[in-house]
Amino acid sequence: MTSSTSYTSKAILVLIAGLVFLSGCSATRKEVTESPSTLPHTIFKKSLYDLPIAVLPVENLSGNTAPLKNIRKTLIESLKARRFKVLEEELLEEFMARHRLRYIGGIDGTTAKAFREETGAGSVLITSLELYDDSTQPKIALISRLVSLNASPVILWMDSVGLAGDDAPGFLDLGLIENPVVLRNKALRSLSVSLAGSLSEKGDRDSAEEKRKKFRPKIAFRSPAFVPEARHTVAVIPFFNESLRKYAGEIMQLHMVQEMAKVENIKVIEPGVVRKELLAFRIIMEDGISLAQADIAWEALNADLLLTGKVMDYQDYQGADGAPVVDFSLLVMERKGREVGWASKSYNKGTDGVWFFDMGRGRTASAMASEMARIVRGMMWK
Repeated sequence: MTSSTSYTSKAILVLIAGLVFLSGCSATRKEVTESPSTLPHTIFKKSLYDLPIAVLPVENLSGNTAPLKNIRKTLIESLKARRFKVLEEELLEEFMARHRLRYIGGIDGTTAKAFREETGAGSVLITSLELYDDSTQPKIALISRLVSLNASPVILWMDSVGLAGDDAPGFLDLGLIENPVVLRNKALRSLSVSLAGSLSEKGDRDSAEEKRKKFRPKIAFRSPAFVPEARHTVAVIPFFNESLRKYAGEIMQLHMVQEMAKVENIKVIEPGVVRKELLAFRIIMEDGISLAQADIAWEALNADLLLTGKVMDYQDYQGADGAPVVDFSLLVMERKGREVGWASKSYNKGTDGVWFFDMGRGRTASAMASEMARIVRGMMWK
């Protein structure tokens, strides 16, 4: 009798242990399939590391013709060299044709969810070409981001690179790069290394402490009511473009999205989602965003802050002589109180602070805009 009772007790204990194990497995599966907004950012990134990345065609914001297919091909090769899984080309083309996907500069929630369900991809890589010059003094600038494929897309990683062949000529110009293909490969390799470092938690995502005085805004204002420590949802609106550079407004938007995505206590809305909602409500900014338009955008995007601005000048130069120029203003509007939380004015020229041997000289507007956006972000959220 005692022996039988003992066996029964052991059986019950084994059954309970089994149920606990299955419950744990179920909870684990639930964690992976939940929305990224309910998961720690690093855990969600790790869950995507083994899923294919859908590499979209490169968006051309340079205003010039460029070998976009070759750039994308080299980018894919660089990703595969670092053991990333890339979605098969046939699956990508079939999906884009089936959904008539023409806009490749961002992704909205509906398209992202369909992308995941129909292709099995875990994320999408969106790359924009900002500058391409294949002359004897080549230059290239790219902005790239990895976005989750969920109903609420999350920016998992974002980085930019702006290179010129004469960035570091060195002794007797031995470091001069005159072959545009070599410079292009260097830029794309830099992006893939940055992505790999970010997903392995070894990347340096925040260098705002390395502030350079020359990139600080000329004028800056922060409202006493603005609380940077609070949690915010931020929508970055395309900047109003007053410069002669085509797509300068979209380019500055991307540079600011890149910097805002580094702030831990804020959620940055994917630019593709912002674009879809602005089009849906027919919000057309003729001279920047009005308060009435801001009310609609806040409601449509469920955002706490709207970040936008104006680009007065955004210049690159061709050849060996010249200097890039970046001139923009920035405005952050708070939904609570319907007032301005931050305003600033930034201006820099590539020759600023250069006294001899061209040390510290800016060669591309992209590299300068990235530094200027980084400094503003650091001041805004310090």
